[in-house]
Amino acid sequence: MRILVTGSAGHLGEALVRTLQEMKYEVVGIDILASPFTNYTGTIADRDFVKQCMQGVSVVLHTATLHKPHVATHTPRQFIDTNITGTLNLLQETVAAGVESFIFTSTTSTFGDALVPPPGAPAAWITEEVTPVPKNIYGVTKTAAENLCQLYYRNFGLPCIVLRTSRFFPEEDDNKKMRGIYADSNIKANEFLYRRVEIEDVVSAHLLAMQHARRIGFGTYIISATTPFTKADLLNLRLHATDVVKHLFPEYVELYEQLGWKMFPSLDRVYVNERARNELGWQPKYDFKYIIEQIRSSNDLRSRLAAQIGVKGYHAEKFNEGPYPV
Repeated sequence: MRILVTGSAGHLGEALVRTLQEMKYEVVGIDILASPFTNYTGTIADRDFVKQCMQGVSVVLHTATLHKPHVATHTPRQFIDTNITGTLNLLQETVAAGVESFIFTSTTSTFGDALVPPPGAPAAWITEEVTPVPKNIYGVTKTAAENLCQLYYRNFGLPCIVLRTSRFFPEEDDNKKMRGIYADSNIKANEFLYRRVEIEDVVSAHLLAMQHARRIGFGTYIISATTPFTKADLLNLRLHATDVVKHLFPEYVELYEQLGWKMFPSLDRVYVNERARNELGWQPKYDFKYIIEQIRSSNDLRSRLAAQIGVKGYHAEKFNEGPYPV
C-alpha cells in the first residue's frame, strides 16, 4: 500500500513517515521543504504538483498546513492558498486517482472562542458537538478545510476522517506571562489534564483512522489525552483546579514540590476524546497519570518518537519574544 503524507518535513509529518516506514508501508512524503522524509518538494497549492504525487496512492494523510504561529508572519491569502486551496487540490486529485481514503489533520483551535466561557462560569466541556467559533485566519481556514472533506464525502463518496488534535508541539508556550511563572515542562505536564496529547498517540490515531475510514465514511474526532475529569468537576476546575487535581492525584503534590512546579489555579476547558476511543478504538497511552510516572522514572515527558524528532520550530528566523510573534 502506498501512502501519501503531506507536510512530511513537519513535526507530525515526520512522525508519520517514520512510523509508516517502520511498518513497511510504501510512503510518499511531500513538503515545501526538503528533508530526509520528503520525496517531492513543492506546494500543495499547485494542483499539477499534487497530481504528479498522487499516482498509485491508496491513502492520503494530510498534515501540511500553515499553523497558528504563522498568523503574525503570513498573510490571510497565504493561509487560504495553503489550508483551503491546498486541501481542495488534494481532495480533487484524490477522487480523480481513485484513492481509498483521506485523513485530514485539523486542530482544536477550530473551536476558537467557544473554548473560553465567561468569567465565573464553569470550564467548557469540549466535545465534537460544540460549534466552532474561529477567532483567527488559522481557525477559519482549518474549519473550511474540514467542510471540504465533508463535501467530498457527501458528493463523491470519498471516506474522510477529520482529526482535531490538541497541543503536541515541543516548542515553548507562546504566552510570555505563562513562561515567566511556570517551567516549560511544568506547563506541558499540566496540559495533559485537559488540552495536550503526545505525538506518539497522535500517530496511532492516524493509523486507526486509516483502518476505519471506509467503514465510518465521514467522522470528526477530538484527539487529546484522556482527561480524568467529569462534567461534575467543571465549576471547581474554573475556581479551584488545584483542589480537584489533588483529590484525583494526591501523589502529584510531593513530586511537584520536589521539582518546584505548580498546578494551574484555573482550567477554562476540557477536551473530551470519548468519541475517538469508542468509534476508532483509540487507546492513548499518555495521560497525566502516565506523565507523573514518566517524570519519576526518567525526568522526561517525551515519548521515544518525540525524542527522535526533536524541536523543529515554525520559522527559519529567531524572535526576541518567545518561539514566534503573537
